[in-house]
Amino acid sequence: MDCALFLDFDGTLVDIAPTPDAVKVEEGLIENLETLRRRLGGALAIISGRPIAQIDGFLAPSLLDAAGLHGVERRRDGDLEGGRPEDHPALRAQVERLHAESASLAQVLIEDKGASVAVHWRLASPSDAERAETLVKQAAEALGGDYRLQLGKAVGEIVPAKATKAVAIRAFMAEAPYAGRRAVFLGDDKTDEIAFVSVAEDGGVAIRVGDGDTAAARRLPDPAAVRALIASWAAGEPIDPDALPPA
Repeated sequence: MDCALFLDFDGTLVDIAPTPDAVKVEEGLIENLETLRRRLGGALAIISGRPIAQIDGFLAPSLLDAAGLHGVERRRDGDLEGGRPEDHPALRAQVERLHAESASLAQVLIEDKGASVAVHWRLASPSDAERAETLVKQAAEALGGDYRLQLGKAVGEIVPAKATKAVAIRAFMAEAPYAGRRAVFLGDDKTDEIAFVSVAEDGGVAIRVGDGDTAAARRLPDPAAVRALIASWAAGEPIDPDALPPA
């Protein structure tokens, strides 16, 4: 069975950077993604916590299929749906609160994505990092069951409860050119684990990038290994995710 390939962005295609706008796209990656997309008959999509517009900026001039904000917005074959900030008034109020209450914290970044919000504390002191984590947990609690908190690598993100990467991948898999293929998903973070489970349940292959406990069956050590794999598949090597090292 042919594969449908789903790729996280930060920590998977690109190395983690101190701030979200500081990531670097390695030379050749965009060309290899386009070549591999054609080889897969179009069945390749980026599945990210970033807005799709940010992904497009990093991968320009490519406009790949993508799910952004953990699935709040999704684009297939150029058609974009979801992700309007005005549909989330309660969240918008909490974003304002987070900005106000974190103003005194050094090196804490509030990343407003419109329909979600992420609080980053990678560069903060231990005390400010602890306070930032507390603030995002309080904001999520105030929003109740319509939203959920996802904790990652020195980041906490509040997203609509119904939006997950698992739901986004399944939505792609119900449509051409993904339907009838075997899903392969590569991700690196706690926020990817839900999708690892669902992809495996549906007969696909989940691949964890980096160390840590995981529900994925396969593992690659770092984004450099992911880029090397994409380059080899783009060059015509057999696409066999089951041959990758076990997790």
